[in-house]
Amino acid sequence: MWYSVYVKKQKISYGGNKMSRGKRYNGEAKLNMKKVLAVLVALLVIVMFVFVIYKLVTNGRGERMTNNYYFTSFQDNKYGVINNKGEEIIAPSYQEYIVIPNNKTDIFLCTYDVDYTNNTYKTKALNSKNEEIFTDYENIEPLANYDANNTISYEQNAIKVQKDGKYGMINIEGKEILPCEYDYLYSLKNTDNSILVEKDGKIGLVDNTGKVIIEPQYKEIRGLGTDYKLGYITITEDDKYGIVDCNNQKVLENKYQDIKSLTENGVYAVKENNNWELVQRNGEVKLSEGLQNVQDILEIKNGNVIIKNTSNKVGVISLEGETILNTVYDDVKFAFTGSYIIEQNGKYGIAKSKDEIVVNPTYVTMNYINTADIIEASEDGITSNLLNSNFETKLTGIVTEINTSKGYIKIRQDNEEKYYNFRFEERTEQDINSSNTLFLDKQDDKYGYVDKNGKVVVDYQYDDATEQNEYGYAAVQKDGKWGAINEKGEEIVAPQYDFSNNLGINFIGEWYLGSIDSNATYYTK
Repeated sequence: MWYSVYVKKQKISYGGNKMSRGKRYNGEAKLNMKKVLAVLVALLVIVMFVFVIYKLVTNGRGERMTNNYYFTSFQDNKYGVINNKGEEIIAPSYQEYIVIPNNKTDIFLCTYDVDYTNNTYKTKALNSKNEEIFTDYENIEPLANYDANNTISYEQNAIKVQKDGKYGMINIEGKEILPCEYDYLYSLKNTDNSILVEKDGKIGLVDNTGKVIIEPQYKEIRGLGTDYKLGYITITEDDKYGIVDCNNQKVLENKYQDIKSLTENGVYAVKENNNWELVQRNGEVKLSEGLQNVQDILEIKNGNVIIKNTSNKVGVISLEGETILNTVYDDVKFAFTGSYIIEQNGKYGIAKSKDEIVVNPTYVTMNYINTADIIEASEDGITSNLLNSNFETKLTGIVTEINTSKGYIKIRQDNEEKYYNFRFEERTEQDINSSNTLFLDKQDDKYGYVDKNGKVVVDYQYDDATEQNEYGYAAVQKDGKWGAINEKGEEIVAPQYDFSNNLGINFIGEWYLGSIDSNATYYTK
């Protein structure tokens, strides 16, 4: 039973009620003691109310939200918890991975007394004082979300609990948000804010606040996409498919053989009488012509549909039935508006229509990065060309990072790391990482660090190094060994660790990032 941690910062703001100042009436010149007393009582009530709320939020244990971030640690084959300063919060003493649903909150879900032979275990929740919390429940476990690639994340607000053999949910303050009355509950794969509940063999659905969206009544429920607002595919006991929206409004009756997890502008791909059709929200057929020999409908976007025929060849038609790309390709993906990445004989190119190939299939890899509106293509699998929407090659080099949240490209050109925005304008590391105190620099094949003004803070002495992380630490290499420096440039961990892959190095004090497998990460000494 392996777990992984999903880190997402949560910004919390606290506000108070504004009280308007009272005014005296009828030109009252003297203090009215009854009014004064009433005001004092009111103020006392407000103070007590604020205190009660504070105790509820913090569960009587100190402020829940802190300036610390928490991470799972690993040492001597045992798991514990550290914070972003590298301070040990829980000593590594657990044989299973400790899950931290929200790493800004001191809730640590621990598994212990594991019997792998009988597949039995116990769970508990601890706080930053190593105190057991949420003790009213038999089991306390994270709600694991799996995306399409089976990568794990966790619900940050909702925690699965068990009482008297039944399951429910509490939030991170410990308040019950879903009563323990279900036989089981688990997150809906690849769809956010969607948790399946099971009762008496029937499946229903709730959100991460505990609100019931669909009462348990179906054999199966699937998401229409990663966004819960798109709605859900429902399947009855007699294998009839329908669609319900996120407000539990029936969109399509449960009468179809199959429904694809595809939708655009109220158009759905359904299978009826062994044929695929495109129907509208009221069930009216939008398109059936041209779909008689279609084996599968792969994607709908911008009014066009990617289809696969019975010969496993792929093409594109419009919602009106017009052929955009003939079904002659091994694969087709949407790219820039009005263009498609095509695959033929293991090579990739770009087409706009059946009569217009704008980039011949010569690349061994080609990917469209939607949020950046960029195509990355490589002819050798190492060096990449970055293309704009006019299909022009704007950058060439070894792409090490395309960061869509900060809006930059990091690419190695002429043995030098360079930064560009998504308009392909060159930027400095200072531009990109404006909150950093140290910036990586290179002279005479050695790495050092400068400040925002370019003043050398760390001499050019390292063979390799990483950029400063969000907690102020950076990894440095000398003589093949890795160590760490802090935000002042002080070497806090002498180079002593041997890592085969420097791309995953991220130090927090004396701890560095490790991994169990592709889904599980932790910090280890």
